[in-house]
Amino acid sequence: MKYDGRAEICLDFLKEIAANNNREWFNDNKDKYTYARKAFESMVEELIPAIATFDESVKYLTVKDCTYRFYRDIRFSPDKSPFKRHFGAYINAKGKKAFHGGYYMHLEPDNCLIAGGAYCLPNNILKAVRESICDQPETFHGIVSEKKFKSLFPIIGEEHLKTMPKGFPKDFKYPEYLKCKDYSCFTPVSNDFFNSVNWLDSTTGVFRTLKPFLDFVNEAIDEVE
Repeated sequence: MKYDGRAEICLDFLKEIAANNNREWFNDNKDKYTYARKAFESMVEELIPAIATFDESVKYLTVKDCTYRFYRDIRFSPDKSPFKRHFGAYINAKGKKAFHGGYYMHLEPDNCLIAGGAYCLPNNILKAVRESICDQPETFHGIVSEKKFKSLFPIIGEEHLKTMPKGFPKDFKYPEYLKCKDYSCFTPVSNDFFNSVNWLDSTTGVFRTLKPFLDFVNEAIDEVE
């Protein structure tokens, strides 16, 4: 396999920060962080226009619009490590904090993934998505059961209710679609996935498969948000 090299720079740094997650080490090795972050940001800079070839809504986004601070918010966390152990980019037409769904790329040693969808939805928006599924059950089922989509994203949602949500028919044909607490999905990939010279085509191929799902969910979200 021919290597791109940038992801390797990122992953090597992330391995080091995982083993030395303290301000003293970070300050002494800030040049390594800067080098790795620039490598990651250059990947994101290429990814945005690649996604825009099939989703024009993201074409005006910048790298800054899609990336995060490396410092962790430790105020309410039992883990007081000051730095993240990953680089992530969330390419969302309405911004990183919007309920509107987007595309997510995650680099972390032995935990790389490609994901997307809508996260942390408030009750009114979650209800709107569920109602949309109830109104168009076969359309939604057709999207998430399509062979390529199913192979990449076998599970919809990170968390699920044990029973049907209140106010929805208990005899609904696809109860698992309404029990989701969020409408997101992900596919794990190897470290070498992002190291390949073909990583951009491979990543956008996954996101292209994800787009019909995003379109369905976002149509319901945008009517409420």
